[in-house]
Amino acid sequence: MLKLIGIPFDANSSYKTGAAQGPKHIRLMDTEGSANRFCEQGKAIVDGENFKDCGDIIFSSEDPVSAYLNIKESVGEAIKGDHKLISLGGDHSIAFPIIEAHAAKYRGLHVLQFDAHADLYDDFEGNPYSHASPFARLMERNILNSLTQVGIRTFNTHQKEQAERFKINVIEMKDFSIDVINTLEAPLYISLDLDALDPAYAPGVSHHEPGGLTSRQIIEMIQKIEVPIVGADIVELNPTRDINNMTAMVAYKLFKELASKMID
Repeated sequence: MLKLIGIPFDANSSYKTGAAQGPKHIRLMDTEGSANRFCEQGKAIVDGENFKDCGDIIFSSEDPVSAYLNIKESVGEAIKGDHKLISLGGDHSIAFPIIEAHAAKYRGLHVLQFDAHADLYDDFEGNPYSHASPFARLMERNILNSLTQVGIRTFNTHQKEQAERFKINVIEMKDFSIDVINTLEAPLYISLDLDALDPAYAPGVSHHEPGGLTSRQIIEMIQKIEVPIVGADIVELNPTRDINNMTAMVAYKLFKELASKMID
């Protein structure tokens, strides 16, 4: 069965906090938003029918190591057996323990990351658990078969060097082509940072980076992926910066499209 879990944690954010409120606001779109529960393939995505909302992980501390261990253990428990999981963040630091838990279950895991930022800093501002570093932590452990990054438009010298070091397939926004989906392999995990979208489509994120993907481009890519998706996260919704729940609605829409691909 497909599960949903909220991870309301943003203590590893480097600019603005607020993403910890993300899971609550995405869920609210199911009952208070302007859309219905159907994905574009004509399937209703309904808690208790074709997925189970398991609530939020509880954090007793903002300590980065404690949070990392808590998330990794909680996700590992959630995906035991034949269960799949979509996680709602939270800042992007949560992707490190989430994906690490998935990699322990799915050997040879491939990851598709939608993002404006590569998140490959070796040690951002003295915090190796920063939301600017999760994919550096994953790649240095050599637990992924491949990492494909789509939408990147903030590359600096250090992150380019990191991408080369770890042999990451980076599709910068200036070179974007939907054909990248033809290179994806199974088992596939999708990590979706909402700032991959242009701020016009997703103003409710902490780091506005102009020149991003449209909501339709991401939806089309998700719909056309042919390999099995074993897990996913949607992160970096910051409701304190959102406008009329625009970004929360985009996140809810993307959740439904991902869920429709993952429900057995």
